[in-house]
Amino acid sequence: MSRVLVVDDDTAIRTVVAQALRRAGHDVILAASLTEGDAALARRMPDVLVTDVRLPDGDGLDHLRTIAERHPALPVIVLSAQNTLSTAVRAAEHGAYEYLPKPFDLNALAAAVDGALGRTNSTSAIEVSDEGGLPLLGRSPAMQAVYRVIARVISNDLTILISGESGTGKELVARAVHDLGPRRAAPFVAINMAAIPRDLIEAELFGHERGAFTGATSRGVGRFEQAAGGTLFLDEIGDMPVDAQTRLLRVLQSGEFTPVGGVRTIHADVRIVAASNRDLIARVAGGLFREDLFYRLNVVPIALPPLRDRGDDIALLARHFLDGAAAQGLSRRRLGDDALAVLRAHSWPGNVRELENLTRRLAVLARDEVIDADAVRAMLGEAPAMAEEDTGIAVAVRTLIDRIGVERPGAFDDGTLHSRVIAEVERPLIEAMLERHAGNQLRTARSLGINRNTLRKRLDALRIDLPRVGGLDAD
Repeated sequence: MSRVLVVDDDTAIRTVVAQALRRAGHDVILAASLTEGDAALARRMPDVLVTDVRLPDGDGLDHLRTIAERHPALPVIVLSAQNTLSTAVRAAEHGAYEYLPKPFDLNALAAAVDGALGRTNSTSAIEVSDEGGLPLLGRSPAMQAVYRVIARVISNDLTILISGESGTGKELVARAVHDLGPRRAAPFVAINMAAIPRDLIEAELFGHERGAFTGATSRGVGRFEQAAGGTLFLDEIGDMPVDAQTRLLRVLQSGEFTPVGGVRTIHADVRIVAASNRDLIARVAGGLFREDLFYRLNVVPIALPPLRDRGDDIALLARHFLDGAAAQGLSRRRLGDDALAVLRAHSWPGNVRELENLTRRLAVLARDEVIDADAVRAMLGEAPAMAEEDTGIAVAVRTLIDRIGVERPGAFDDGTLHSRVIAEVERPLIEAMLERHAGNQLRTARSLGINRNTLRKRLDALRIDLPRVGGLDAD
Protein backbone atom coordinates (compact mmCIF):
# COMPACT_ATOMS: atom_id res chain seq x y z
CA MET A 1 0.00 0.00 0.00
CA SER A 2 1.41 3.41 -0.97
CA ARG A 3 1.87 6.06 1.70
CA VAL A 4 0.70 9.68 1.12
CA LEU A 5 1.55 12.58 3.42
CA VAL A 6 -1.01 15.42 3.29
CA VAL A 7 0.03 18.83 4.75
CA ASP A 8 -2.80 21.38 5.03
CA ASP A 9 -3.89 23.63 7.89
CA ASP A 10 -7.59 23.35 6.98
CA THR A 11 -9.12 20.52 9.01
CA ALA A 12 -12.01 20.06 6.59
CA ILE A 13 -9.71 19.75 3.57
CA ARG A 14 -7.44 17.30 5.39
CA THR A 15 -10.44 15.14 6.29
CA VAL A 16 -11.96 15.12 2.82
CA VAL A 17 -8.62 14.46 1.08
CA ALA A 18 -7.79 11.66 3.51
CA GLN A 19 -11.14 9.98 2.92
CA ALA A 20 -10.79 10.18 -0.84
CA LEU A 21 -7.23 8.84 -0.91
CA ARG A 22 -8.00 6.06 1.55
CA ARG A 23 -10.92 4.98 -0.62
CA ALA A 24 -8.44 4.88 -3.49
CA GLY A 25 -6.31 2.41 -1.50
CA HIS A 26 -3.62 4.68 -0.04
CA ASP A 27 -2.29 4.92 3.51
CA VAL A 28 -2.69 8.60 4.48
CA ILE A 29 -0.72 10.57 7.09
CA LEU A 30 -1.97 14.07 8.01
CA ALA A 31 -0.09 17.19 9.12
CA ALA A 32 -1.32 20.73 9.79
CA SER A 33 1.95 22.67 9.37
CA LEU A 34 5.42 22.55 7.84
CA THR A 35 6.84 21.52 11.21
CA GLU A 36 4.42 18.62 11.55
CA GLY A 37 5.09 17.64 7.95
CA ASP A 38 8.86 17.59 8.49
CA ALA A 39 8.38 15.46 11.60
CA ALA A 40 6.26 13.00 9.63
CA LEU A 41 8.92 12.86 6.90
CA ALA A 42 11.56 12.14 9.52
CA ARG A 43 9.56 9.29 11.02
CA ARG A 44 8.84 7.51 7.76
CA MET A 45 9.31 8.50 4.14
CA PRO A 46 6.01 8.67 2.19
CA ASP A 47 5.65 7.73 -1.47
CA VAL A 48 3.92 11.04 -2.32
CA LEU A 49 3.68 14.42 -0.57
CA VAL A 50 0.54 16.57 -1.00
CA THR A 51 1.01 20.08 0.42
CA ASP A 52 -0.81 23.38 0.67
CA VAL A 53 1.02 26.65 -0.08
CA ARG A 54 -0.07 28.93 2.74
CA LEU A 55 0.69 27.23 6.06
CA PRO A 56 0.82 28.67 9.59
CA ASP A 57 4.60 28.46 9.86
CA GLY A 58 5.73 29.25 6.32
CA ASP A 59 5.29 29.04 2.57
CA GLY A 60 4.87 25.50 1.27
CA LEU A 61 6.39 26.38 -2.09
CA ASP A 62 9.53 27.88 -0.60
CA HIS A 63 9.85 24.78 1.59
CA LEU A 64 9.88 22.57 -1.52
CA ARG A 65 13.50 23.52 -2.19
CA THR A 66 14.51 22.07 1.16
CA ILE A 67 12.43 18.94 0.55
CA ALA A 68 13.96 18.51 -2.90
CA GLU A 69 17.47 18.73 -1.43
CA ARG A 70 16.73 16.24 1.34
CA HIS A 71 14.42 13.91 -0.58
CA PRO A 72 15.06 14.36 -4.33
CA ALA A 73 13.03 11.27 -5.30
CA LEU A 74 9.87 12.35 -3.46
CA PRO A 75 7.10 13.50 -5.84
CA VAL A 76 5.16 16.52 -4.57
CA ILE A 77 1.64 17.65 -5.46
CA VAL A 78 0.87 21.29 -4.61
CA LEU A 79 -2.59 22.52 -3.60
CA SER A 80 -3.26 26.26 -3.53
CA ALA A 81 -6.07 28.77 -3.27
CA GLN A 82 -3.69 31.31 -4.84
CA ASN A 83 -4.86 30.43 -8.34
CA THR A 84 -2.44 32.55 -10.34
CA LEU A 85 0.07 31.95 -13.09
CA SER A 86 2.82 32.87 -10.62
CA THR A 87 1.80 30.05 -8.27
CA ALA A 88 1.64 27.48 -11.07
CA VAL A 89 5.06 28.51 -12.37
CA ARG A 90 6.64 28.59 -8.89
CA ALA A 91 5.31 25.08 -8.26
CA ALA A 92 6.95 23.85 -11.47
CA GLU A 93 10.14 25.79 -10.70
CA HIS A 94 10.43 24.20 -7.27
CA GLY A 95 10.09 20.70 -8.68
CA ALA A 96 6.42 19.94 -8.01
CA TYR A 97 5.03 16.96 -9.90
CA GLU A 98 1.57 18.56 -10.19
CA TYR A 99 -0.23 21.76 -9.21
CA LEU A 100 -3.96 21.69 -8.40
CA PRO A 101 -5.80 24.96 -7.71
CA LYS A 102 -8.46 25.05 -5.00
CA PRO A 103 -11.26 24.13 -5.15
CA PHE A 104 -9.96 20.95 -6.76
CA ASP A 105 -11.67 17.80 -7.93
CA LEU A 106 -10.98 14.83 -5.64
CA ASN A 107 -10.84 12.49 -8.63
CA ALA A 108 -8.19 14.76 -10.19
CA LEU A 109 -6.19 14.62 -6.96
CA ALA A 110 -6.44 10.83 -6.79
CA ALA A 111 -5.34 10.59 -10.43
CA ALA A 112 -2.39 12.92 -9.75
CA VAL A 113 -1.29 10.75 -6.80
CA ASP A 114 -1.54 7.63 -8.95
CA GLY A 115 0.50 9.32 -11.67
CA ALA A 116 3.15 10.50 -9.19
CA LEU A 117 3.82 7.09 -7.69
CA GLY A 118 7.15 5.83 -8.85
CA ARG A 119 8.03 9.15 -10.50
CA THR A 120 10.96 11.39 -9.59
CA ASN A 121 11.27 15.13 -9.93
CA SER A 122 13.96 17.55 -11.02
CA THR A 123 14.13 21.25 -10.29
CA SER A 124 14.73 23.94 -12.86
CA ALA A 125 16.74 27.11 -12.62
CA ILE A 126 13.99 29.43 -13.82
CA GLU A 127 13.47 32.52 -11.70
CA VAL A 128 9.97 33.95 -11.70
CA SER A 129 8.98 37.53 -11.00
CA ASP A 130 6.19 38.24 -8.54
CA GLU A 131 2.57 38.16 -9.67
CA GLY A 132 2.46 41.88 -10.31
CA GLY A 133 4.96 41.43 -13.13
CA LEU A 134 3.00 38.73 -14.90
CA PRO A 135 0.74 39.70 -17.79
CA LEU A 136 -2.00 37.09 -17.33
CA LEU A 137 -4.85 37.33 -14.85
CA GLY A 138 -7.61 34.89 -14.01
CA ARG A 139 -8.63 32.39 -11.38
CA SER A 140 -11.29 30.53 -13.37
CA PRO A 141 -10.85 26.79 -14.00
CA ALA A 142 -10.33 27.49 -17.71
CA MET A 143 -7.37 29.79 -16.98
CA GLN A 144 -5.96 27.39 -14.40
CA ALA A 145 -5.67 24.80 -17.17
CA VAL A 146 -3.74 27.33 -19.27
CA TYR A 147 -1.43 28.14 -16.34
CA ARG A 148 -0.59 24.48 -15.82
CA VAL A 149 0.40 24.04 -19.46
CA ILE A 150 2.55 27.19 -19.40
CA ALA A 151 4.28 26.03 -16.22
CA ARG A 152 5.16 22.72 -17.87
CA VAL A 153 6.56 24.11 -21.13
CA ILE A 154 8.61 27.12 -20.03
CA SER A 155 11.72 25.07 -19.32
CA ASN A 156 11.88 23.41 -22.76
CA ASP A 157 11.89 24.47 -26.41
CA LEU A 158 8.83 22.59 -27.65
CA THR A 159 6.86 24.41 -30.35
CA ILE A 160 3.57 25.86 -29.10
CA LEU A 161 0.35 26.56 -31.02
CA ILE A 162 -2.03 28.95 -29.24
CA SER A 163 -5.64 29.01 -30.39
CA GLY A 164 -8.38 31.39 -29.32
CA GLU A 165 -10.71 34.13 -30.46
CA SER A 166 -9.43 37.65 -31.12
CA GLY A 167 -8.82 39.52 -27.90
CA THR A 168 -8.28 36.49 -25.66
CA GLY A 169 -4.60 37.26 -25.01
CA LYS A 170 -2.66 34.96 -27.32
CA GLU A 171 0.38 37.24 -27.47
CA LEU A 172 0.32 37.60 -23.69
CA VAL A 173 0.65 33.83 -23.37
CA ALA A 174 3.49 33.79 -25.88
CA ARG A 175 5.29 36.54 -23.97
CA ALA A 176 4.77 34.71 -20.67
CA VAL A 177 6.33 31.56 -22.12
CA HIS A 178 9.31 33.63 -23.27
CA ASP A 179 9.70 35.86 -20.20
CA LEU A 180 9.52 32.94 -17.77
CA GLY A 181 11.80 30.62 -19.74
CA PRO A 182 15.55 30.23 -20.22
CA ARG A 183 15.48 32.32 -23.43
CA ARG A 184 14.12 35.42 -21.64
CA ALA A 185 17.42 37.35 -21.98
CA ALA A 186 17.23 37.05 -25.79
CA PRO A 187 14.76 38.85 -28.07
CA PHE A 188 11.04 38.18 -28.28
CA VAL A 189 10.05 38.96 -31.89
CA ALA A 190 6.42 39.01 -33.02
CA ILE A 191 5.15 39.07 -36.58
CA ASN A 192 1.52 39.23 -37.69
CA MET A 193 1.25 36.96 -40.70
CA ALA A 194 -2.01 38.60 -41.81
CA ALA A 195 -0.40 42.03 -42.02
CA ILE A 196 2.47 41.18 -44.40
CA PRO A 197 1.97 41.45 -48.19
CA ARG A 198 2.18 37.94 -49.64
CA ASP A 199 5.04 38.83 -51.98
CA LEU A 200 7.17 40.07 -49.06
CA ILE A 201 6.40 37.49 -46.41
CA GLU A 202 9.44 35.26 -47.08
CA ALA A 203 11.77 38.27 -47.00
CA GLU A 204 10.16 39.38 -43.72
CA LEU A 205 10.72 35.97 -42.18
CA PHE A 206 14.09 34.95 -43.58
CA GLY A 207 15.64 38.25 -44.70
CA HIS A 208 16.99 39.06 -48.14
CA GLU A 209 20.22 39.90 -49.89
CA ARG A 210 20.88 43.12 -51.75
CA GLY A 211 19.29 43.02 -55.22
CA ALA A 212 17.09 40.01 -54.39
CA PHE A 213 14.06 41.93 -55.69
CA THR A 214 13.11 45.40 -56.86
CA GLY A 215 13.73 47.85 -54.05
CA ALA A 216 16.17 45.61 -52.15
CA THR A 217 18.99 48.16 -52.11
CA SER A 218 20.66 46.63 -49.07
CA ARG A 219 20.67 43.40 -47.13
CA GLY A 220 17.58 42.91 -44.93
CA VAL A 221 17.60 40.95 -41.69
CA GLY A 222 14.55 38.72 -41.28
CA ARG A 223 12.58 37.92 -38.15
CA PHE A 224 14.31 34.55 -37.68
CA GLU A 225 17.67 36.32 -37.39
CA GLN A 226 16.23 39.09 -35.22
CA ALA A 227 14.94 36.48 -32.77
CA ALA A 228 18.21 34.52 -32.62
CA GLY A 229 18.52 32.82 -29.26
CA GLY A 230 15.01 33.92 -28.29
CA THR A 231 11.39 33.39 -29.29
CA LEU A 232 9.68 34.00 -32.62
CA PHE A 233 5.93 34.55 -32.28
CA LEU A 234 4.04 33.85 -35.52
CA ASP A 235 0.67 35.49 -34.93
CA GLU A 236 -2.35 34.73 -37.15
CA ILE A 237 -0.49 31.82 -38.71
CA GLY A 238 -3.74 30.68 -40.32
CA ASP A 239 -3.57 33.63 -42.73
CA MET A 240 -0.16 32.65 -44.09
CA PRO A 241 -0.18 31.97 -47.87
CA VAL A 242 0.21 28.30 -48.78
CA ASP A 243 3.44 28.82 -50.74
CA ALA A 244 5.07 30.56 -47.77
CA GLN A 245 3.84 27.75 -45.52
CA THR A 246 5.96 25.33 -47.55
CA ARG A 247 9.11 27.39 -46.93
CA LEU A 248 8.33 27.71 -43.24
CA LEU A 249 7.82 23.94 -42.96
CA ARG A 250 11.26 23.28 -44.47
CA VAL A 251 12.86 25.63 -41.93
CA LEU A 252 11.07 23.97 -39.01
CA GLN A 253 12.14 20.54 -40.25
CA SER A 254 15.77 21.38 -40.95
CA GLY A 255 16.41 24.14 -38.42
CA GLU A 256 18.07 26.18 -41.17
CA PHE A 257 17.08 28.86 -43.68
CA THR A 258 18.52 30.84 -46.56
CA PRO A 259 17.74 34.56 -47.07
CA VAL A 260 15.82 35.43 -50.23
CA GLY A 261 18.34 35.82 -53.04
CA GLY A 262 21.12 34.36 -50.94
CA VAL A 263 23.18 31.17 -50.91
CA ARG A 264 24.49 31.02 -47.34
CA THR A 265 22.62 28.86 -44.83
CA ILE A 266 21.78 30.26 -41.38
CA HIS A 267 20.95 28.16 -38.33
CA ALA A 268 17.54 29.02 -36.87
CA ASP A 269 18.18 29.16 -33.11
CA VAL A 270 14.68 30.21 -32.05
CA ARG A 271 11.73 28.86 -30.15
CA ILE A 272 8.58 28.96 -32.26
CA VAL A 273 5.25 30.00 -30.77
CA ALA A 274 2.40 30.31 -33.27
CA ALA A 275 -1.16 31.53 -32.80
CA SER A 276 -4.39 31.69 -34.75
CA ASN A 277 -7.97 32.79 -34.21
CA ARG A 278 -9.05 30.55 -37.07
CA ASP A 279 -10.00 26.88 -37.00
CA LEU A 280 -6.79 25.48 -38.50
CA ILE A 281 -8.20 21.96 -38.78
CA ALA A 282 -11.02 23.31 -40.94
CA ARG A 283 -8.50 25.25 -43.05
CA VAL A 284 -6.46 22.07 -43.48
CA ALA A 285 -9.61 20.30 -44.68
CA GLY A 286 -10.27 23.16 -47.11
CA GLY A 287 -6.78 23.08 -48.57
CA LEU A 288 -5.86 26.47 -47.10
CA PHE A 289 -3.33 25.22 -44.55
CA ARG A 290 -0.76 22.47 -44.90
CA GLU A 291 -1.53 19.45 -42.75
CA ASP A 292 2.14 18.65 -42.15
CA LEU A 293 2.81 22.23 -41.02
CA PHE A 294 -0.17 22.08 -38.66
CA TYR A 295 1.21 18.99 -36.92
CA ARG A 296 4.70 20.48 -36.87
CA LEU A 297 3.33 23.54 -35.02
CA ASN A 298 0.77 21.76 -32.85
CA VAL A 299 3.32 20.05 -30.58
CA VAL A 300 1.97 21.74 -27.44
CA PRO A 301 -1.53 23.14 -28.00
CA ILE A 302 -2.82 25.89 -25.71
CA ALA A 303 -6.49 26.79 -26.15
CA LEU A 304 -7.40 30.16 -24.65
CA PRO A 305 -10.98 30.36 -23.39
CA PRO A 306 -13.23 33.22 -24.53
CA LEU A 307 -14.14 35.72 -21.84
CA ARG A 308 -17.78 34.57 -21.85
CA ASP A 309 -16.51 31.26 -20.42
CA ARG A 310 -14.51 33.03 -17.70
CA GLY A 311 -17.30 34.59 -15.67
CA ASP A 312 -15.33 34.29 -12.44
CA ASP A 313 -12.51 36.38 -13.96
CA ILE A 314 -14.51 39.35 -15.23
CA ALA A 315 -14.57 41.25 -11.94
CA LEU A 316 -10.86 40.60 -11.35
CA LEU A 317 -9.93 41.80 -14.84
CA ALA A 318 -12.20 44.84 -14.73
CA ARG A 319 -10.76 46.01 -11.40
CA HIS A 320 -7.24 45.45 -12.72
CA PHE A 321 -7.94 47.59 -15.80
CA LEU A 322 -9.58 50.34 -13.73
CA ASP A 323 -6.56 50.39 -11.39
CA GLY A 324 -4.30 50.62 -14.43
CA ALA A 325 -6.32 53.52 -15.82
CA ALA A 326 -6.05 55.34 -12.49
CA ALA A 327 -2.29 54.76 -12.42
CA GLN A 328 -2.11 56.47 -15.82
CA GLY A 329 -3.85 59.57 -14.51
CA LEU A 330 -7.47 58.79 -15.36
CA SER A 331 -10.22 59.13 -12.76
CA ARG A 332 -10.32 56.39 -10.14
CA ARG A 333 -13.48 54.35 -10.45
CA ARG A 334 -14.89 51.19 -8.92
CA LEU A 335 -17.69 48.91 -10.03
CA GLY A 336 -20.89 48.39 -8.08
CA ASP A 337 -22.34 44.92 -7.69
CA ASP A 338 -25.11 45.67 -10.21
CA ALA A 339 -22.51 46.83 -12.74
CA LEU A 340 -20.53 43.60 -12.27
CA ALA A 341 -23.72 41.62 -12.88
CA VAL A 342 -24.16 43.39 -16.24
CA LEU A 343 -20.55 42.66 -17.17
CA ARG A 344 -20.96 38.98 -16.35
CA ALA A 345 -24.10 38.77 -18.50
CA HIS A 346 -22.45 40.37 -21.56
CA SER A 347 -21.36 38.06 -24.39
CA TRP A 348 -17.96 39.78 -24.93
CA PRO A 349 -17.41 39.28 -28.67
CA GLY A 350 -14.15 41.23 -28.32
CA ASN A 351 -13.09 39.25 -25.23
CA VAL A 352 -10.52 40.69 -22.81
CA ARG A 353 -9.55 43.44 -25.25
CA GLU A 354 -13.17 44.61 -25.36
CA LEU A 355 -13.36 44.61 -21.54
CA GLU A 356 -10.16 46.66 -21.30
CA ASN A 357 -11.47 49.24 -23.76
CA LEU A 358 -14.81 49.40 -21.93
CA THR A 359 -13.18 50.04 -18.56
CA ARG A 360 -11.06 52.82 -20.02
CA ARG A 361 -14.18 54.51 -21.43
CA LEU A 362 -15.85 54.16 -18.06
CA ALA A 363 -12.84 55.69 -16.31
CA VAL A 364 -13.12 58.73 -18.58
CA LEU A 365 -16.87 59.13 -19.07
CA ALA A 366 -18.64 57.70 -16.01
CA ARG A 367 -20.03 60.49 -13.85
CA ASP A 368 -19.79 58.81 -10.44
CA GLU A 369 -16.92 57.17 -8.63
CA VAL A 370 -18.99 54.02 -8.16
CA ILE A 371 -20.03 52.80 -11.60
CA ASP A 372 -23.58 51.47 -11.72
CA ALA A 373 -25.39 49.11 -14.08
CA ASP A 374 -26.93 51.89 -16.19
CA ALA A 375 -23.51 53.39 -16.92
CA VAL A 376 -22.19 50.01 -18.05
CA ARG A 377 -25.26 49.32 -20.21
CA ALA A 378 -24.91 52.73 -21.85
CA MET A 379 -21.25 52.08 -22.69
CA LEU A 380 -22.14 48.66 -24.07
CA GLY A 381 -24.94 50.09 -26.19
CA GLU A 382 -27.43 48.14 -24.12
CA ALA A 383 -29.34 50.97 -22.48
CA PRO A 384 -33.07 50.14 -22.26
CA ALA A 385 -34.03 52.62 -24.98
CA MET A 386 -31.52 51.08 -27.37
CA ALA A 387 -31.73 47.42 -26.43
CA GLU A 388 -34.29 46.40 -29.08
CA GLU A 389 -32.38 48.20 -31.82
CA ASP A 390 -28.98 46.85 -30.85
CA THR A 391 -27.71 44.11 -33.18
CA GLY A 392 -24.74 41.78 -33.34
CA ILE A 393 -23.20 43.76 -36.19
CA ALA A 394 -23.50 47.00 -34.19
CA VAL A 395 -21.65 45.40 -31.28
CA ALA A 396 -18.99 44.09 -33.65
CA VAL A 397 -18.47 47.54 -35.21
CA ARG A 398 -18.16 49.19 -31.80
CA THR A 399 -15.66 46.53 -30.74
CA LEU A 400 -13.69 47.07 -33.96
CA ILE A 401 -13.58 50.83 -33.41
CA ASP A 402 -12.36 50.29 -29.85
CA ARG A 403 -9.62 47.97 -31.09
CA ILE A 404 -8.48 50.42 -33.76
CA GLY A 405 -8.36 53.17 -31.15
CA VAL A 406 -6.07 51.08 -28.94
CA GLU A 407 -3.84 49.72 -31.70
CA ARG A 408 -3.55 52.96 -33.70
CA PRO A 409 -3.27 56.03 -31.44
CA GLY A 410 -4.67 59.04 -33.28
CA ALA A 411 -6.88 56.86 -35.50
CA PHE A 412 -9.90 59.00 -34.65
CA ASP A 413 -8.18 62.20 -35.73
CA ASP A 414 -6.37 61.39 -38.97
CA GLY A 415 -9.41 60.98 -41.21
CA THR A 416 -8.76 57.32 -42.05
CA LEU A 417 -11.17 55.60 -39.65
CA HIS A 418 -13.85 55.01 -42.30
CA SER A 419 -11.45 53.31 -44.72
CA ARG A 420 -9.95 51.19 -41.94
CA VAL A 421 -13.33 49.94 -40.75
CA ILE A 422 -14.47 49.19 -44.30
CA ALA A 423 -11.23 47.28 -44.95
CA GLU A 424 -11.81 45.18 -41.82
CA VAL A 425 -15.39 44.39 -42.83
CA GLU A 426 -14.62 43.65 -46.49
CA ARG A 427 -12.54 40.53 -45.88
CA PRO A 428 -15.12 38.52 -43.87
CA LEU A 429 -17.84 39.70 -46.30
CA ILE A 430 -15.98 38.35 -49.34
CA GLU A 431 -15.01 35.14 -47.54
CA ALA A 432 -18.62 34.55 -46.47
CA MET A 433 -19.92 35.01 -50.02
CA LEU A 434 -17.20 32.76 -51.47
CA GLU A 435 -18.22 30.10 -49.00
CA ARG A 436 -21.91 30.57 -49.85
CA HIS A 437 -21.12 30.12 -53.55
CA ALA A 438 -18.71 27.19 -53.01
CA GLY A 439 -15.74 29.27 -54.16
CA ASN A 440 -17.28 30.34 -57.49
CA GLN A 441 -15.81 33.77 -58.17
CA LEU A 442 -18.28 34.80 -60.86
CA ARG A 443 -21.34 34.20 -58.71
CA THR A 444 -19.59 35.80 -55.74
CA ALA A 445 -18.80 38.93 -57.79
CA ARG A 446 -22.42 39.17 -58.97
CA SER A 447 -23.69 38.90 -55.39
CA LEU A 448 -21.36 41.70 -54.32
CA GLY A 449 -22.28 43.90 -57.29
CA ILE A 450 -18.75 44.03 -58.71
CA ASN A 451 -17.12 42.45 -61.76
CA ARG A 452 -14.88 39.42 -61.50
CA ASN A 453 -11.68 41.34 -62.26
CA THR A 454 -12.40 43.68 -59.36
CA LEU A 455 -13.07 40.68 -57.12
CA ARG A 456 -9.76 39.10 -58.10
CA LYS A 457 -7.93 42.33 -57.29
CA ARG A 458 -9.60 42.42 -53.89
CA LEU A 459 -8.69 38.75 -53.28
CA ASP A 460 -5.04 39.58 -53.96
CA ALA A 461 -5.08 42.78 -51.93
CA LEU A 462 -6.72 41.07 -48.94
CA ARG A 463 -4.60 37.90 -49.33
CA ILE A 464 -7.63 35.62 -49.45
CA ASP A 465 -6.62 32.13 -50.55
CA LEU A 466 -9.00 29.86 -52.46
CA PRO A 467 -9.04 26.06 -52.09
CA ARG A 468 -6.93 24.54 -54.86
CA VAL A 469 -9.54 22.13 -56.21
CA GLY A 470 -11.17 21.99 -59.59
CA GLY A 471 -14.24 23.94 -60.54
CA LEU A 472 -14.06 26.69 -57.98
CA ASP A 473 -13.51 29.40 -60.55
CA ALA A 474 -16.00 28.14 -63.08
CA ASP A 475 -18.25 30.59 -64.84
